[in-house]
Amino acid sequence: MLFTEPTFLFLFLPLLLALYFAPAAARLAAGRARSAPAIHGQYANWLLLVASVIFYAKGGGTFTWLMLASIAFNYWMAIAVAMRGSSAWLAFAVATNLIVLGIFKYANFFADNVNTLLLALHAQPLVVPRLLLPIGISFFTFHAISYVVDVYRRDATAQKSPVHAALYLLLFPQLIAGPIIRYRDIADQLARRTVTIDDLAYGIRRFIIGLAKKVLIANVVAGPADRIFAMPFAQLSIGHAWLGLVCYTLQIYFDFSGYSDMAMGLGRMFGFRFPENFRWPYIAASVQDFWRRWHISLSTWFRDYLYVPLGGNRVPPARTYRNLVTIFFLCGLWHGASWNFVLWGLWHGVFLVIERVSTRRTARGADGMLMPGGRPSTSRAAAVGGHVYTLGVVMIGWVFFRAETLTNAVGFLKAMAGLSPAAPAPFTVQWYLTPELWLALVTGAIGTTPWIPALAARVQAGVDDGRPTTRTRRVSALGTVSLMVLLVASILQMAARTYNPFIYFRF
Repeated sequence: MLFTEPTFLFLFLPLLLALYFAPAAARLAAGRARSAPAIHGQYANWLLLVASVIFYAKGGGTFTWLMLASIAFNYWMAIAVAMRGSSAWLAFAVATNLIVLGIFKYANFFADNVNTLLLALHAQPLVVPRLLLPIGISFFTFHAISYVVDVYRRDATAQKSPVHAALYLLLFPQLIAGPIIRYRDIADQLARRTVTIDDLAYGIRRFIIGLAKKVLIANVVAGPADRIFAMPFAQLSIGHAWLGLVCYTLQIYFDFSGYSDMAMGLGRMFGFRFPENFRWPYIAASVQDFWRRWHISLSTWFRDYLYVPLGGNRVPPARTYRNLVTIFFLCGLWHGASWNFVLWGLWHGVFLVIERVSTRRTARGADGMLMPGGRPSTSRAAAVGGHVYTLGVVMIGWVFFRAETLTNAVGFLKAMAGLSPAAPAPFTVQWYLTPELWLALVTGAIGTTPWIPALAARVQAGVDDGRPTTRTRRVSALGTVSLMVLLVASILQMAARTYNPFIYFRF
């Protein structure tokens, strides 16, 4: 079920919220509660668990049974690992999770590559049935692995309640596309949590902002991006190529960060606090800095569960470089069973190594593959150059991420460089640049920077002295009206446009 579906917005979510807060509302009405209600006990968690199963089953179908079986397996494995403290049990649990992921996500990719080699050798190809990919299996697998590993490391206690364990793995706001949440971060919240009026208001505000990111920006720029990336190379001019790439660069950020905003908003409505997943990645001054800001829950997962166990920064430089490339090879493969994703991961890994080699001193401190390797320059020109360089590396990488095949990626890059003579195309660049697209591009460019939140914070600081005044009420009313405008505009766009799922749903 999509967060942008009318079924979710106007039926599933309102009904779930009404049922969720019904007992607390009854206590308040009866005068038995005078403050924010504590949400705990079997009712709230059972309700969320059933709702999460329904949420997944609407799109996952029969794969829901696979998900439930995996939950039961990891529940018992965490208990076994906690009781025995055996690395063998941990290895078994991790291997089983990876095997399930490998079968559904990589079996066909492996068979296709082997068959290419067998055909070159004039041998009989392998016959492997085409497997559908369960929605969100990559995110779910990483949640499960981190849970069992944290229990083994004594960073978390194995959950004895099957309802709490299942809710952690199946909680619907973050089930399909993250953020990847550590069990230890919400273990206490599973048992007891409080939802205040401010929490509910924050959750609604964050959800509306995420919805607007997805519907008003990501979906608008997605149309030109899809059409241009599908153009024949013979018609792909340098103008088309760069417009398509700019559109996709904005699309993937606002699509994924919009989903993360909605997930965090939904979580807050039900009393959960999820970690931030994005911190203005397009203003990064290096590729290392980019990965400290982009998909933070994934990059820190790779750091804590792969990079540090491989030695982190404590090994000789050559091994550090090897580990970085290995991690980003796996990061690319995690995103998809395609050589395009592998090259995208290696592209980032190579630039991380280059940045480390080029610095004059090694970063010191705690292990972290994302720590900057040298002293940042104070030169304004150097800072601007760092931003331009980073954005160029990231955007070129997005070509591999978006193109369907390596051939398409290479052809698109050649068109961007003006190396492919283009025949007249049915639709010129100007045809794509409608007023709606211009508005989305300008708004998106501004929205990739922290200018708007900084301005809002400055305005709020200037009027908020702790006492309600006419000015504070006006600012508050303006914020409420702005959210309502965004919500109405988003609903109108949803009604006018066709189905457009989140990009990261396919991972």
